[in-house]
Order: sequence, then C-alpha cells, then structure tokens
Amino acid sequence: MTADVEELRRLRRARSRMDREYAEPLDVPALAAGAFMSTAHFSRRFRDAYGETPYAYLMTRRIERAQALLRAGDMSVTDVCVAVGCTSLGSFSSRFTELVGMTPTEYRAADHSDLAGVWSCHAMVVTRPVRAVLEKRAAPAGT
Repeated sequence: MTADVEELRRLRRARSRMDREYAEPLDVPALAAGAFMSTAHFSRRFRDAYGETPYAYLMTRRIERAQALLRAGDMSVTDVCVAVGCTSLGSFSSRFTELVGMTPTEYRAADHSDLAGVWSCHAMVVTRPVRAVLEKRAAPAGT
C-alpha cells in the first residue's frame, strides 16, 4: 500500500472520530497525533483532502448537531453549547451565526415546520451550515 493511501486512511479515521466524538474535547494536536502526523502536516493534508481545516470541520459538525437540538426547542442556547462540546458561549454563538446566518436564539425561534416528519439524517443534509456570511459577501451585486 502506498504512503498516500495510508495517509488518506488515517485522515478518514480522524474525520470519522470528529463525526462520532464531536462533543468531546477534541483538538487538532490530539487528532494529528492519532493520525501519526505533525499538527501542521495534518492540517494541510486534511484541508487538501476535505476542503476545510480540521477545526472548521469539527465546528461545522458541532453546529449541525446544535441546529438539531435547537429545533427540538427544549434546551437553552447555553445548554446546547455545552452539549455539542463548545466551551465558550460567545465563540459558539459567533460561529453559529457565521455558518447559519442567524443567532442560535433566532434559529430556535424560527419556524421549522417544513422539517416535520423528515428523517434526521435528511434534515441534517438540508440544514447543513454553509458559511452564510461568506456567501452573502461573495454574492454579486443585485442578487
């Protein structure tokens, strides 16, 4: 097996770990060590393979789960923040707003009836955060 294939396998394992353990206190150095790479090399190769940094991927995963919890409506924003593994409410709210285009409180209060009866795996695809602020800046004038 070539070194590149083995490296991609280790990157895939790290990404799977982020998918499973998103609420745990994961950090890039620990993920890199688990993939037997330096932090810088791991970050570069992860970005090459998946189009975003490991930290951005992990935060997107956490925000996806936060959206589901907020749609359920039975947890406070602070409780959701902690439940998805974030330690700073301010950073969580900022990242949530950047990715979703509204604050967590606005998202929780929004009408999500269009997702009623939709399987959670399908809802996750439909509601996947896509860096709303960046898309607005990149939109051509007049759209």
